[in-house]
Amino acid sequence: MRSTVTDIAREAGVSAATVDRVLNNRAGVRARTREVVLETAQRLGYIAENSNSPTPRHAPPGDVIRLDFALPAGTNSFIKMLHRHIETQAQSRPDLDVRVATIEGFNPDRLARLLQELRGQTQGVGVIALDHPTVREAIRSLSASGVKVVTIASDILHVPRVAYIGIDNRAAGRLAGYLLNRFMGAGRPGKVALFAGSLSYRGHEEREMGFRHILTEESPNLQIVEMREMLDDREKAYAEASALLDRHPDLAAIYNVGAGNTGIARALKERGRALSTVFLGHEVTEGTKELLLDGTLDAVIDQNPRVEAREALNTLTHAVRGLPYELHQPRLQVIFRESIPEI
Repeated sequence: MRSTVTDIAREAGVSAATVDRVLNNRAGVRARTREVVLETAQRLGYIAENSNSPTPRHAPPGDVIRLDFALPAGTNSFIKMLHRHIETQAQSRPDLDVRVATIEGFNPDRLARLLQELRGQTQGVGVIALDHPTVREAIRSLSASGVKVVTIASDILHVPRVAYIGIDNRAAGRLAGYLLNRFMGAGRPGKVALFAGSLSYRGHEEREMGFRHILTEESPNLQIVEMREMLDDREKAYAEASALLDRHPDLAAIYNVGAGNTGIARALKERGRALSTVFLGHEVTEGTKELLLDGTLDAVIDQNPRVEAREALNTLTHAVRGLPYELHQPRLQVIFRESIPEI
């Protein structure tokens, strides 16, 4: 088995954080400690022998840069749009060789294996990553080998990434809670249900946290009665929503943190609850556009996959070339029936 950052830390007698700083050429480590860490990493085969730095040369301006993206598979329309925008924008960039891989299921080990396999094959990686130890270690390994990494839409902390590209998900959850309070009317009691794709995504967890916090602060009259994970599958969303609505005929509102809006909407429509239940979701897609227009969805919080694709490509390209880049994050936007944008 390949050595890990933890193995190097144990052998060198330092913390994993110190190893991470050395392998990523960050300040704050004494020269002798740096030497010990690099010698240990070489001895354990983590970096090449006689390498004074794990970071490879920057690509000259004329070189074609290989970039890889790892995205989840499934019925998530937002992910499909992001996939399409990455490939479309890459086709207009002769300086880039871009490949997109999709991972079936919410399986962190599969994602970690894919990331490990990209070591030595690519110069930059963009990933929508599950927050899991095996995935974090794979990202650390990639970064230590000189591959530039960005996280997209959902971040992972304590890994050596170049940047996170996406909205502030905690703020998005708070925004959903604020909207719900306004739709419901101040002081009106009611039951609320939460749906999520997977809380293995830090972004989904942060949205839930933001939503719960603002309801506690400003809407104690609203009671969250259910929290269901749907794995971003519209059929599972339909089944879960159907069972939920049957258990709670007086349910007042639904906030869907992830995908599966069309499945939830189908359950609402079948029970004649589409116009009487406040329904908030995420991402402007062809499916959510129709639900906004027919009144099933009251509002959608959007993060613009076109911008995320552009910024991921630009950030990785500049990082590989060793050039500075000013990241322009997507703006958090609330979309209503009267303000649906072109997608």
